Amino acid sequence: MSDYLGLDGRRALVTGGTKGIGAAVAGRLREAGARVLVTARSKPHVLGSDDLFVPADITTTEGCATVGVAVNDRLGGIDIVVHVVGGSSAPSGGYAVLDDHEWHRALDLNLFPAVRLDRALLPTMLDQGHGVIIHITSIQRQLPLPKATIAYAAAKAALANYSKGLSKEVSPKGVRVVRVSPGWVETEAAVNLVERLAETTGGDYETARQGLMASLGGIPIGRPAKPTGEACPDRGART
Repeated sequence: MSDYLGLDGRRALVTGGTKGIGAAVAGRLREAGARVLVTARSKPHVLGSDDLFVPADITTTEGCATVGVAVNDRLGGIDIVVHVVGGSSAPSGGYAVLDDHEWHRALDLNLFPAVRLDRALLPTMLDQGHGVIIHITSIQRQLPLPKATIAYAAAKAALANYSKGLSKEVSPKGVRVVRVSPGWVETEAAVNLVERLAETTGGDYETARQGLMASLGGIPIGRPAKPTGEACPDRGART
């Protein structure tokens, strides 16, 4: 894989890199030969001796500054940035239950970390004339779930729009900006979302899971993806 991707010696940052999609991305980059720095609020339980980790809350300006300094100190620069951090813990109930606090939480988690870290790291990429920034958006940028995650969906739509604008500015200077909009990936956070939906509707887990897939336009194979690409096992009915 290293030869195929040509990432030997490349320096990468993955936000939200200790769980779910982020952990899978970080693992694949390491397999391809990149030096990978991951960041999250807390240190993972399992961390290899060669793994690079910086604890930071990147929903804050201070946390993003901490990561920016760590990139320079520990990697000596940057070639690849993958913004995976994101999600929603908002209550179900539609627009009426989303006060200003919930809207700010959605933007602080799903938009501003990318904006702040790009601003900190792009000068290095532009000076060296190459680099790639990958923003993980969401299918919900176009297919929001109004009963549960409308603020999250709006923040991801903003991230997608920002990505396009940034690409137009920096790609002529050698830095690519890519937005990846996966369908539903059954991470731990996604499972928690389904459980909240099941609790709200009074149904079981599998009914809520199927309802979520239907609300996203349907998934022809009948199951979501998994972060590492393996087949998703049948979880069965849950309450």
